[in-house]
Amino acid sequence: MADETKATDAGQRYAQSLFELTIENGNLAKVETDLKSLKAMIADSADLRRLIDSPAFSAEDKGKGLVAVAVKAKFDMLTTKFLGLVASNGRTADLLGAISAFSELSAKHRGVVTAEVISASALSPAQLKGVQAALAEALGKTPEVSTRVDPSLLGGLKVRVGSRLFDASLRSKLDSLKFALKRA
Repeated sequence: MADETKATDAGQRYAQSLFELTIENGNLAKVETDLKSLKAMIADSADLRRLIDSPAFSAEDKGKGLVAVAVKAKFDMLTTKFLGLVASNGRTADLLGAISAFSELSAKHRGVVTAEVISASALSPAQLKGVQAALAEALGKTPEVSTRVDPSLLGGLKVRVGSRLFDASLRSKLDSLKFALKRA
């Protein structure tokens, strides 16, 4: 399964353009909050994921749907226009990557480190606190941590900090063992 949150070149360009506009307009915090909310909505709604991913919907329909979501959620006008532009250009497949890239740009601008923790099942508050403490010790800074569940990992964690990926998942350990056994 491809990592949907990794920014493509197009996603990176959209994120950079949006970031520059938010700096000019002074609404970085609001747009960042909007995009985090949208990311959570996409994770929670199969219908929204289907709208974004399905080739059965035209770019125009995707744009209308995303703009309607943005209006209902009372997103900033810049966020709403951004979603309409991404859809009208047929780039909804790059949306999650653009959101992640925007978050990284914003965090860098604020001098904060971000980390995405991917686990096989939802982390308890105590587990999340332990991961945050371990990351703070390893990075020398307290990171802003976002979490995502990927049942295909089977167990363990993947942690992405910037472009670095630390993979301690059971899936990757089993794949490594399978590869070693094939070579033996």
